Amino acid sequence: MADTKAPVRLLLDYVKPHRKVLFLGGGLGLIGSVAGLAMPLLAKYVVDAFGQHTSLAGPLIGLTVAVLVGAVVSAGGNYLMERTGEGIVLGARRRLVDRMLRLRVADVDRLKPGDLMSRVTGDTTLLRSVLTNGIVESVGAVFMLIGAIIMMAAMDGVLLLVTLLVVIVIGGLVATIMPRIQRAQHQAQEAVGEMGAVLDRALQAYRTVKASGAEEREVEIVGAAAVQARDRGLQVAGWTSLAGVATWMAVQIAFLCVLAVGGARVASGALEISALIAFLLYLFYLVAPIGQLVEGAVQLQNGLAALKRIREIEDLPAEPAADGAVSEGDPVGVTFTDVTFRYGDDREYVHSGVSFEVPPGGLTALVGPSGAGKSTVFALLERFYEHQEGTIAVGGRDIRDWPLGELRAALGYVEQDAPVLAGTLRENLLFAAPGATEDELRVAVTRTRLDDLISRLPDGLDTAVGHRGVLLSGGERQRVAIARALLRKPRLLLLDEATSQLDAVNELRLRGVIAEVANETTVLVIAHRLSTVTNADRIVVMEAGGVRAVGTHGELVGADDLYRELAATQFLVS
Repeated sequence: MADTKAPVRLLLDYVKPHRKVLFLGGGLGLIGSVAGLAMPLLAKYVVDAFGQHTSLAGPLIGLTVAVLVGAVVSAGGNYLMERTGEGIVLGARRRLVDRMLRLRVADVDRLKPGDLMSRVTGDTTLLRSVLTNGIVESVGAVFMLIGAIIMMAAMDGVLLLVTLLVVIVIGGLVATIMPRIQRAQHQAQEAVGEMGAVLDRALQAYRTVKASGAEEREVEIVGAAAVQARDRGLQVAGWTSLAGVATWMAVQIAFLCVLAVGGARVASGALEISALIAFLLYLFYLVAPIGQLVEGAVQLQNGLAALKRIREIEDLPAEPAADGAVSEGDPVGVTFTDVTFRYGDDREYVHSGVSFEVPPGGLTALVGPSGAGKSTVFALLERFYEHQEGTIAVGGRDIRDWPLGELRAALGYVEQDAPVLAGTLRENLLFAAPGATEDELRVAVTRTRLDDLISRLPDGLDTAVGHRGVLLSGGERQRVAIARALLRKPRLLLLDEATSQLDAVNELRLRGVIAEVANETTVLVIAHRLSTVTNADRIVVMEAGGVRAVGTHGELVGADDLYRELAATQFLVS
């Protein structure tokens, strides 16, 4: 559910855990600013000492002390600010990553991985500058500005009015620029995210790009996205530069006006020359706080743009935490009753009144041509997506009544592409069951015929398998995925084309493993190679989003034309 807080209050939420350190850093910065405010006044005393031919030691010592104290204290404050900024970025990244990994699969499927990475890395970094330098230094700048104005008022009220009139006029111009900076920054961050998404697209299909000789085309596509990001960045730079120039103009025009009016007042005897010099020093001293205020306003716009992109993710609905969920018990069955589903309101129905039953225990297979909706059955069972109509029950209980973590803990799922994560082989095998014992791990390795692979690896189970398991063959990745699922001790094992990349020998062996597992739990397998499921207790034939027949291999060969055709094309029947 979207947060209804004002954007600035949302920004301040990131500051709250660090407010004590920020106050300390801001206090040190304020002390440094006070020391800086004393300098023009001390400079006046130096000028007066020159005119009165008195000792310069006192004013010069005071000026030196003010410089040293201001430098040391300001350095300490800046360090605290930078340290706190890193802490804010860390907290924002943890919060955003936690949210990303708990998003619904349906939402993640429509997002681009490269853009998500940009939000975690780039957008959170922008928060650091706005929440430390932007807000805290702006507060310090306000105090410096007020202090300088007070000192200028003490020097000469007329010159102060002239200065304020110029600053207010230019300040109004700067205020009209700020919303444009925010819009431009948001577009710039979106362009950077799009560039990351385009690059991720090429890297995810790196071998395909190479094999297709498409390097130049991909370079041009990514380059075009980079140009777009540059153009958006130039828009930000243009508006930011305009704001900076306006600030510089305000001080310069004020200087000319003060010099003209102040010179006339000195000539008339209404103002001492030392007071005019001190006033002009304070005027130039205004450059820093005014510049900080403008910079803070610019950073605030950048931060609001980044926050908008971060909130786009944080406002998406998240699944409940499932870490540590367990679901122990006997094998469970599955029942689909008039299930209707489509992936979006603008998409065709994938399931139209699908009904079938999988009894507890044993082996049930889903077969049919591509696009029949077989893999969608698994996606609905895992509740990656929610069906629109009908009922899906696991263990006689509607899946919407199961706690999500408990439901997924009861399932073991081997995906069609059998993903393997970067890390060691051991880490991959224990990924779904981190508490498994060495004996359980050894049994799973033996059952899936991974012994030979492990014996060949230089560090055995502790060998790194590379990004996405690139150092393993397709068949090895499938066996790793199956072993990983078996270690979970599922009450329902889902195998999506789990043997598609195995050679004939290993496929035959794995068929034996699946048959063994089917004696211990419920196994539901999707198969295009019917040879892997001819011994199934039940085969469900799907076509065009519906179920057309259910039976054993022998029954379906005689009773269903589609199944008989599939079997004939694979030489299982004449």
